[in-house]
Amino acid sequence: MSTNGHRPRNIFNAVACAATLVASVAIAQPRPASAPVAVAAPSVASPTLNAIKARGQLICGVGGDRPGFGFPDARGVMRGFDADVCRSIAAAIFGNPDKVRFVSLTSLTRFPSLQSGEVDIVARFTTWTLTREAQLGLEVPAIHFYDGQGFLVKKKDGIKSAHDLGGASVCFQPGSTGEVNAADFFRANKLEMKPVVIEKMEQMRDAIVSGRCDAYTNDTAQLASFKASIGSAGNDYQVLPEIISKEPLGAFIRKGDQRFFDIVRWTHAAMLNAEEFGMTAANIDKFRNNSNPAIQRFMGETGDLGAALGLDAQWAVNVVKGVGNYAEIYERSIAPLGLPRGLNRLLKDGGIQYAAPMR
Repeated sequence: MSTNGHRPRNIFNAVACAATLVASVAIAQPRPASAPVAVAAPSVASPTLNAIKARGQLICGVGGDRPGFGFPDARGVMRGFDADVCRSIAAAIFGNPDKVRFVSLTSLTRFPSLQSGEVDIVARFTTWTLTREAQLGLEVPAIHFYDGQGFLVKKKDGIKSAHDLGGASVCFQPGSTGEVNAADFFRANKLEMKPVVIEKMEQMRDAIVSGRCDAYTNDTAQLASFKASIGSAGNDYQVLPEIISKEPLGAFIRKGDQRFFDIVRWTHAAMLNAEEFGMTAANIDKFRNNSNPAIQRFMGETGDLGAALGLDAQWAVNVVKGVGNYAEIYERSIAPLGLPRGLNRLLKDGGIQYAAPMR
C-alpha cells in the first residue's frame, strides 16, 4: 500500500530493470543456431512397463460385454474401441498390437483389479473424476472419448423427456458415475426415482427388455451399445434428448508410474496426430520420405521421441500400422452404433480431440 504516490512507480521501475537485465543476459549468451534443443531422456524406472516387457504382454481390463467398446467376436477375439486402445499401447511397446491379454471386469471389480496389479490398465468406459484420481491412487493419462449421460426408454411408453420420469424405475450400474448423476438429476428437478441397481450387463439387458426398468441411464454411447446388442429390437427404444452430465472417458492406470503414464498419453496423441497428418494403417509407409519435419519426427526418421519414452524409434509408426489412426478406430467400432463423432472430432474439424505436438 503506497502513501506517497511514488512507490508503485519505483516498483514498476525495479521490475522493468530486472526484466531488462534478464533480457540482456539472454542476449549476451545466445545459443548457437546449431546447438541441439533436445536433451537426453532421463532414466525413469517404470515397474509397470518392466512387468509388461517381462511377461511379454499387456494385461488390459475391459467390459467384455459391450458391443462397440469391448466385446468378443465370433472367434472369441475381443473387439471394440476400448480393446483397440489397449492394442495401440501394446503396439507402441512391442511393435505388435496382439500382445494383449484381455480381462473382463464389472463396474465394481475394475478399480480393485487395477489397484491389486491384476491388470496393467483399465480401458472400460470409465469417467475421469476428481475422487477417482485423488482417492483411489489411479490416474487418467488421456481422454479417449468424450460423452455424456442420458436416458433410454421404450418408444411405446410415450415418454418424450427426462422430466417425464417422475416416479419411474430407473436402472443403472453400481459404483458408476451414472448412479450419482441420476440421483442428482432427480433431486435437482424434485422428481421421485425408484432406483434399480444391476451390476452385470447381461442382467441389465434382461431387466430393460422385461420392463423391470422404465428407463435405463448410462453414457449415450453405452445406450447405443445396448440397442446394438439386442439387434432389431433396439428400434423399439429411444434416447431422451436431455444429456445430464459430462463424461470424459479414459484408460486408468496406477498413479506414480510416470514413464507408463507418458506412454499411454502419447500413444493417444500419436493416433490423433496421424489422423491430422492423413496417415492411416494402409498408407503410413508412404510418409517415410516426407520432408515435413514434424512427420519426420513422427516416423522416427529424426529426433529422439522413441528414446524419450523408452521405446523403439518406430513406436508411433507401429501404433498406426497396428490399429490405425483415431478416426479409423472410431469408424471401426463406434460408427456402426449410429453415434455421430461429435465432440470426438479433431479440434480442426470442430471437436475437442486435440493433437498435441510431438516434438
